[in-house]
Amino acid sequence: MITYLLGDGIDSRFLLLTCFILSFLGTISFLALLKERLPRDVGREFAVNGEKSKGKPRGAGIIFILVFVLLSLLLLPVDAEAIVYLVMLTAAMLSGYLDDASAHPWGRLKKGLLDFVIAGICTGTYLNFNGSSFRLLPDGGVIELHPALFAALAVILIFAAINVVNCTDGVDGLSTTIAIVSLVSFFLVFRQTEDSLYGAMIVSFLLSLMGYLWFNASPSKLLMGDAGSRAIGLLLALLCLKCGTPLLFLPLCFVFILDGGLGLLKITLIKLFHRPVMTKLRTPLHDHTRKVLGWSDTQTVFRFTIVQVVVSALTIYVLFFY
Repeated sequence: MITYLLGDGIDSRFLLLTCFILSFLGTISFLALLKERLPRDVGREFAVNGEKSKGKPRGAGIIFILVFVLLSLLLLPVDAEAIVYLVMLTAAMLSGYLDDASAHPWGRLKKGLLDFVIAGICTGTYLNFNGSSFRLLPDGGVIELHPALFAALAVILIFAAINVVNCTDGVDGLSTTIAIVSLVSFFLVFRQTEDSLYGAMIVSFLLSLMGYLWFNASPSKLLMGDAGSRAIGLLLALLCLKCGTPLLFLPLCFVFILDGGLGLLKITLIKLFHRPVMTKLRTPLHDHTRKVLGWSDTQTVFRFTIVQVVVSALTIYVLFFY
């Protein structure tokens, strides 16, 4: 049974509205108050314009993720499954924040193992509450997979989502704006499934992200760091699973896959074959567009956003309105 942690007897619409307002205003307020206490970015040696971020507060994800999680627990009708996901979002955020605050960046192996642990817990929780069935299309037939196969695919999805979003976070406002488009797209999907809980969680998270974007729009005042990007990736993967159509990750997170995914693919191929690959393509893709194509940071953000809006709009139209 879905119940409110606070507010028994209070109109649920009032609690929702309160949650949404506090998501935005709370994020802005706490970022303004606490931004100087965040660790400082040291710049990125090989990133295009990486020197611009040097000295800025980073790890702001710890603030807007905690605002979202605490408000969800207090003001949204969360059930046991959703509580586990909120705890895992906090874990993903904390692992990213500890890396942001560390004097020596964590290695890929350490972060990868943590990603797999988080992905495994989320997958086990999903299977326990939902089973191993899914649909290729929202109105298509149900496909039942063996739980072990479903678990393996779900872990891969979550692991990939965390890392492609993390890789995309390299230009002021880019990953946040793309995430907002993807989240709005998922909100429209959940409106069709009439899942009010996850629809409300999406709106609350959107407003927290917009509060962060207030400071991160170019020229940015602070950066979300791994604390924000890892949690965003995890949330997007969980929404793909909960909507019952995991393949929606491909179109609704298309730019994340294209931008961050190409970089991960390039690194993987180099490690596998021990030779240079994709030598004419600079990754992440947002570095290629700025260094090779000569796009400005603003052009990169707007053009990448336009691509995601077009892909999302076409997907939603074809699936639900065509």
